[in-house]
This record gives sequence, C-alpha cells and structure tokens, in this order.
Amino acid sequence: MGTRPAGNWQKLLDAQHGIITTKQMYENGVNKDSIDHCVETGQWLRVFRGVISVTNGPLTREMQLSAALLYAGRGALLSHTTAAEEWGFVPRGDGPVHVTVPYGCSAISRPPTVRHAKQNFTSESNEQIHPGVIVHRSRAMVHIGVETNPARTSTVDTVLDLAVAEPTSGQATITLVSAMSSGGVNVAAMTRKIEARRPMRYLKPILHTLALMRDGVHSPLEHRYVLDVEQAHGLPTGQRQAPVFVDGRQLFEDIRYEICDLIVRLDGQAFHSAKQRRFRDRRRDNAAELRNLPRLVYGWHEVTQDPCGVYGEVREVLVKEGWTDASYSCERCPL
Repeated sequence: MGTRPAGNWQKLLDAQHGIITTKQMYENGVNKDSIDHCVETGQWLRVFRGVISVTNGPLTREMQLSAALLYAGRGALLSHTTAAEEWGFVPRGDGPVHVTVPYGCSAISRPPTVRHAKQNFTSESNEQIHPGVIVHRSRAMVHIGVETNPARTSTVDTVLDLAVAEPTSGQATITLVSAMSSGGVNVAAMTRKIEARRPMRYLKPILHTLALMRDGVHSPLEHRYVLDVEQAHGLPTGQRQAPVFVDGRQLFEDIRYEICDLIVRLDGQAFHSAKQRRFRDRRRDNAAELRNLPRLVYGWHEVTQDPCGVYGEVREVLVKEGWTDASYSCERCPL
C-alpha cells in the first residue's frame, strides 16, 4: 500500500472481522489509489460502496454482519430475522442481513454482491461476496437497541418486528406466539413494549393473542386450536394447562373441557423435545385411561389444515358426554 496504516489498524480490523470502510482507511493513512489497486488485483473485495473486506476469500457470517452494519452507518442495529438468529431463537441462516436504521439515514436495501465476471473464483459458491442487506427504519432507535456485539434489537423488539413483518395477521399471530416462546419473552414484557411502541399494523390481533396467552395458551398449536377450532365454531372454552397429578408430579393437560372432562391433547413435537414429550404424554394417557376420561389427540397438520374436521370430532364427543350443543359452522366448513 502507498502509505503505512496507523497503529490502530489491526485493532480496527479485529473488531470488525476484517471489514473496514474507505473512510476508516483514509483516517489510517491508506489512500484511494492503494485501495483501488488492492481491489482490482483481487487482494481485497469491495463488499458495498465504501465497505471493503481485506481478504479475498468467502466472507464468514460474522464478516457479513459487520459489513452490513458498516454499510448502514452509525447507529444501525441488526434486526428482524438476523437479530433473531443472533439471539438464538431461530436457526442461523445465510440469507440477506436485516438492519434497522434511524429515519433520515440514506442507506437503502442492497441486493447480493457478486464477484466481477473477470475475477477468477474457485467455485460457484465463492461467486457471491455478500447476500445483501434489507434496510428497515425506526423512529424509536434509542428504545429498541441493546448493547451487544454486534449491536442488535432487544429480544422483545425482535419478536415484535418479526410478527409485524408477516404478510397476514394470521401469520403474524403464529409468529408472535412461536417467537415469544423461543425467545423467552413473557406476556407482561410484550404488553409493556406495545404500550411504549405501538406496532404499525396487526395491533388488534396481537392484543387478542396476548390475551389468549395470558389465559394459558403457550404454543402456536394451542393458539391455532383456540382461534380456528374453538372460537370459529362456538365451542365452549376449554381450561388451558389444566393441572393433573401423575406419579406424584404435577403435569398439565393442554385443554380440558370440565363440563364432561374431555381432554384434548395437542401434539406439538415440532416445538418441543420429542423424547420428553413422548414420556409425558404416555404417563398422562395412562392416568386418563385409569380415570376413564375421553381423550382426543391432534397435531399441527390437523389443526391448521382441517380445523373444521377437528371441530366436528370435538363437538361429537362433547354432545355425547352431555353438552348442550350451541356450536355453529364457520365460513370454511363444508356445506
């Protein structure tokens, strides 16, 4: 390079995972000609305009995140799916990096960055330099971030962002319940957040979902059962997480209709440890059998794909056990 970088050069590179801005380079004594030469000869990679990787190999995820934040500018936060990955409540992916910036920031979303056709790369997988950046904007930056490395939105803000970003209110509420469970966000914390930062859409269904969670709905499967089976068809409200003692331990039934002691089990192995769930369900099934209690079991597919069929079976058992039928067909029910 034309001039020797200043002494804090290596510390800066280490802190930013080998990613640096051209402004930082100028401040460390690296001139434009040196930058252009290293990029053109393939020693360095231009990730975005003004953002350089001082290596020429594939960027690690940490490097991709650092590049996105440096591109977005001061105060930018990892958010949405990317923040959820960093918090650990969704699997880490390799897609575009989501960032949130203040209103007035000039950064815009960027498509994936790929190597120039004339540059030689070792494989097709090495063709892409960066998966791209999706930029969101917020007027509440001082309230949504936490001091982490790299900087990102808080767990509760991340959950709310994921829900509000969904294309429909139904998907938003499913995401809300699932992300709150995975991220360890309780109803009280989410309620406080919504009071301080009202979502731009889906407010009513989100508040309704929080009310259901406050009443004992703990999983996306329970949430869909309550909305699409019970409430959509006028079935009585079952007791959520009803306690039952088995082998001297207190376990919980998913839903119990006290009018006839019908137990509805919701098999949510997609959201829980399968081994622990199977053991718990066997013990509860045996206890219910010994007490001669009627039981119905449903999984994600039945509840989400055929809620009307589930309603018909639950209704049949309730009526057979003595419930005075007050249910009705929903708009999805076959004629």
